[in-house]
Amino acid sequence: MKKIIFPLAFLLLVGLNLKAQTAKKLISTTQDFLSTLDMDQKNQVMLSMEDSMRTKWTNLPLGLAPRVGLRYGDFSDESKIKFHKILSAIFSSQGYLKTFSIMQVDDILHELFEIQYKEGKIPENTIKMIRGLNWDYGNYYAVVWGEPSANGIWGLKFEGHHISINLTMADSEYSLAPLFFGSDPAVVEQTQYAGLRPLSKEEDYGFWLVNLLDEEQKAKAVFKDEVPGDIITSPDRPQWISEFRGIKGSEMTTAQQKILHYLIEEYIGNLETQKAEEYMAILHDRGLDEVYFSWIGSLEPMKAHYYLIHSPDFLIEYDNVGFLDNANHIHSILRKNDGDFGADILRKHRMDHEHN
Repeated sequence: MKKIIFPLAFLLLVGLNLKAQTAKKLISTTQDFLSTLDMDQKNQVMLSMEDSMRTKWTNLPLGLAPRVGLRYGDFSDESKIKFHKILSAIFSSQGYLKTFSIMQVDDILHELFEIQYKEGKIPENTIKMIRGLNWDYGNYYAVVWGEPSANGIWGLKFEGHHISINLTMADSEYSLAPLFFGSDPAVVEQTQYAGLRPLSKEEDYGFWLVNLLDEEQKAKAVFKDEVPGDIITSPDRPQWISEFRGIKGSEMTTAQQKILHYLIEEYIGNLETQKAEEYMAILHDRGLDEVYFSWIGSLEPMKAHYYLIHSPDFLIEYDNVGFLDNANHIHSILRKNDGDFGADILRKHRMDHEHN
């Protein structure tokens, strides 16, 4: 069979058309969601792009960090169905299912603590404190910043315990950074949900890669620092790491680079197809040679460990810590350099409009 080769100009045109279709879908699904809300709900969910909360994020539960916007648990069934359409447009199937697995784990976490309380393993004052943290499947908040449209700027946030999704759009170009996913527990060990692991590959591929390194490579990649209690670019710390450390992709074998690629692709693959392809193209254009991988902590599961994947373009952080010697609580984040809350596309928007 004769191989068909398409001209580069044709491929670029197709790519632009597909990106425009994705932007159009994000706009239309958000507008459809807003149409299901009454006036009071719209006043709660629709806030200004200039609101200071737009560029803030947190993964803390509601009891420790109150949110602005409209509570997911207060959505009507129709609104929930329409909101799922938005998330289906933002994410691939894996990213979409991770989102709602993480939300479900909040209810499971409640159940696990109540079991421990009934077994006498948690005292009364502790269970009262835990109940006051208000983690719950319904305690996630949605905000639409500005007015969804093909021209101008707008955004969307969906956030709660262990989720922070931040969409920013300017002239149909859009950003999805920062994107935070966490899971507590990382693996459910009791109840009918025992075995559930919302962020399984983030953990498995990390261990696969670090244990594939030889001793000389581990000497470069594995640091003896204390395992961070949280991701380093957490909400109350600088949001980018300037220092590169660890082992470079150029110092890995072909097989090791392949696993590194699997690991990066797990994070980028949470995004809808067009955005994932855009990010992977940036990665491939620079190549894995300039990607650094570093690790802190145990080289086996259920003990505290942390890794960082760092290039000039992207930053991926993962940690799994817990209580005592049982690490079962994941935090992870994907960031694009200069891309948090659409900083890069908003700057381009302003420059284009000033020029015009």
